[in-house]
Amino acid sequence: MNIPNSTKQRVVIIGGGFAGITLAKQLNRQNLQVVLIDKHNYHTFQPLLYQVATGGLEAGSIAYPLRKVIQGFPDFYFRLTTVKEIDTQNQKIISEIGDLHYDYLVIATGSKTNYFGNKEIERNAMSMKTIPQSLNIRSLILENFEQAVLSNDTSERNALMNFVLVGAGPTGVELAGALAEMKRAILQKDYPDLDIQKMQIHLIQSGDRVLNTMSEKSSAASEAFLKSLGVNVWKNMRVQSYDGRTVTTNVGTQFETATVIWTAGVQGACPAGLPASSLVSQVNRIRVNAYNQVIGFENIFAIGDIASMETPDFPQGHPMMAQPAMQQGALLGKNLPKILQGKMPEPFVYNDKGSMATIGRNLAVVDLPKYHFNGFFAWVVWMLVHLFSLIGFKNKAVVFMNWVYNYIRFDREGRLIVRPFKKKSFSTFTTDEL
Repeated sequence: MNIPNSTKQRVVIIGGGFAGITLAKQLNRQNLQVVLIDKHNYHTFQPLLYQVATGGLEAGSIAYPLRKVIQGFPDFYFRLTTVKEIDTQNQKIISEIGDLHYDYLVIATGSKTNYFGNKEIERNAMSMKTIPQSLNIRSLILENFEQAVLSNDTSERNALMNFVLVGAGPTGVELAGALAEMKRAILQKDYPDLDIQKMQIHLIQSGDRVLNTMSEKSSAASEAFLKSLGVNVWKNMRVQSYDGRTVTTNVGTQFETATVIWTAGVQGACPAGLPASSLVSQVNRIRVNAYNQVIGFENIFAIGDIASMETPDFPQGHPMMAQPAMQQGALLGKNLPKILQGKMPEPFVYNDKGSMATIGRNLAVVDLPKYHFNGFFAWVVWMLVHLFSLIGFKNKAVVFMNWVYNYIRFDREGRLIVRPFKKKSFSTFTTDEL
């Protein structure tokens, strides 16, 4: 990888997400050589991916160059590659561009979409974990309407304007709300020759309430907001199959749709090489102790979504969200120098600062440790928190100006097909292809 030899201990960080960059910043000016590795050269602010997918923001406003994050940090290096395997015996990582020895390894590879083993759904549905995936969704949405304008087949036209979102967590709820606002204020002006009222947005949840990780008050308010926007909310329903045209559920209900967006689950994006005893196989997360050390290793750590730290309060590990990732990254940045000096590291204790979700214009829900509120004030709080969490002044300014413009004009000018997403039309499908 062309990393210079050094007398300093080498820390290799795999992943430039919330956990990885928080750790990297914390290690600045420590007596260490730090190598940050990621398959992209930018950090993605994932909470706003849905706004890229629905044309509210351009991709560049929620991405930040990783090289700029570590710019000016002494003895810091970034390499653009994918880690294929971890060789724990020889203390090296094996990547697409070569091998690299480590003294300490930090795995912060985050999460990926979990289709729970359903290959058909994985093949035909859309996921939204990265910027390219969000751009694909945006293109597909717009291409569907362009195709609907040309179609004389009523059933095909309706299917092109039907959207099924699977999973009513924050991502699913926010995406459903954004699509509903596009239907109400934008699409009917862009496509006057279509009956946009025929557009259907279906949000399917396997449990008995939406946003089931939030309070019951916020869950009920979110469902009411969604229904007021015209979203069809289906609870206690599981999607069993999707062949590219028809969604089949466990209760017999079927949906004809050209677009299924899967937000029903995530799993750890774990590199190969760790023993099975260090993994939670069901969710592909890495078992760690209270100091984020991987079980069975003293010099390998895992932080963020990939880490499963089982505690009495979190028997299945901490929630796969930004706050635990950032807190673990910050603490490990303090603990690593202590470990090098032979001092006792500090155990991780999660400080739950609350959770929130926005459903639409002036509509959001916020859960704080002692307070739960919703509506306009919650929407303002959601905007401020996300705005200040973005990396870089320019990104903050661009996002703020976009939000102000969108609010005043009730418009989303990012509805551009800049990278077409090719999907076969219904008429070209054959039984063999499905």
